[in-house]
Amino acid sequence: MEIIRATTTAEQAGAYYVRIQAMARKHHIPLQVEFDEHDTPETMYIVAVDDYLPVATCRLYPIDDSSMMLGRIVVLPEYRRQGVGTQVVRAAEEWARQLGYATAVVESRENKTHFYETMGYVADDSKAIVGDTFTCYRMMKKL
Repeated sequence: MEIIRATTTAEQAGAYYVRIQAMARKHHIPLQVEFDEHDTPETMYIVAVDDYLPVATCRLYPIDDSSMMLGRIVVLPEYRRQGVGTQVVRAAEEWARQLGYATAVVESRENKTHFYETMGYVADDSKAIVGDTFTCYRMMKKL
């Protein structure tokens, strides 16, 4: 398993592939909802690759001068519960830290908050974020 910072169009396409396979298809999310204003050629992505196949991804973009959003964290179903998601999040955190960000932020689906808690994220006290597809909770971690 290789964890990469997607810097080419082909590598970014790998991130998109994972999101289409694991989210858009499974949850019937229209592409215009799955891919939003934060998906641009300049957006940063982490991609986990098994041999040649992209199997997990995370999108990063700045919220402000000190906080980086880690989002669209997705692992293909057959690679879940193998530590791949943890590796992807840690790689994203490290990249954010190297870029000078002090805080990582995730908006976790309700059934995934425990995963982020085990990685040191803490839910803020605001109420749930009700989106087009899922109800999420904002969680933060000092880098």
